[in-house]
Amino acid sequence: MKKIECIIMDWAGTAVDYGCFAPVAAFIEAFAEKGLVIDVVQTRKPMGLPKIQHIRELLSMPEVNEQFTARYQRAWTEEDVAELNRLFEKHLFASLKNYTDPIPGVIPTLEKLRAEGLKIGSTTGYTREMMDVVLPAAQAKGYRVDYCATPNLLPAGRPAPYMIFENLTKLAVSSLDAVVKVGDTIADIREGVNAKVYSVGIILGSNEMALTEAETKAMPATELEARIADVKERMLAAGASYVIRTIEELPALIETINANKVEAINANKVETINANK
Repeated sequence: MKKIECIIMDWAGTAVDYGCFAPVAAFIEAFAEKGLVIDVVQTRKPMGLPKIQHIRELLSMPEVNEQFTARYQRAWTEEDVAELNRLFEKHLFASLKNYTDPIPGVIPTLEKLRAEGLKIGSTTGYTREMMDVVLPAAQAKGYRVDYCATPNLLPAGRPAPYMIFENLTKLAVSSLDAVVKVGDTIADIREGVNAKVYSVGIILGSNEMALTEAETKAMPATELEARIADVKERMLAAGASYVIRTIEELPALIETINANKVEAINANKVETINANK
């Protein structure tokens, strides 16, 4: 078993855009233009999927589907999905550059891991055109990755594993066992599970917590801990290998994973010796 040699990061809610707010606002505004009302809870539920699939998931929600049918006297079609996606992109591109601030702790943590020889890849629910805005803006603020895969140039986005596999190809990583996928949504977790890599959920700053940094700091400790526990439970239920509060816990987690690998190898050697006696 190889030591961990590659970290694959999500973007909004994991690396930049604390709380993952850019797409939330754009979805709500796009649906409003279509005469449909969606709330923040509904909007966040499919987060992490490719944005056009996110729109299909929203339209498929019973309460949204009923709204659409009542307003248009018909079922929604792929033409409606395409129109909503165009509206979503209009609103997102108008504000996207404003949501590229790195989440606290991300830059020093990943630079430390990079200095130790680890490669930093990334996957996203954004298209390549959206990342053409996010990548340079984040890099200007000090955050950079070694590669970024986007769903619109592959057979499917999350929770399918193709973006992770593309990272491994581009970064010349030869073993799934040497990869940690880090993300803040249930779709991120399932992406890692489907790729059969270590899938790590991150809580603070995540879409699942749905709080700004100021709201997180202002929340009473007991309420904050309850919300953290709820997010952790949902991530573990989705198949997360591990769940951490902040990105700053990642180096210690990688040390633990590597140590567990060594222990497993040693235990296997002992079993083999005993079996041959």
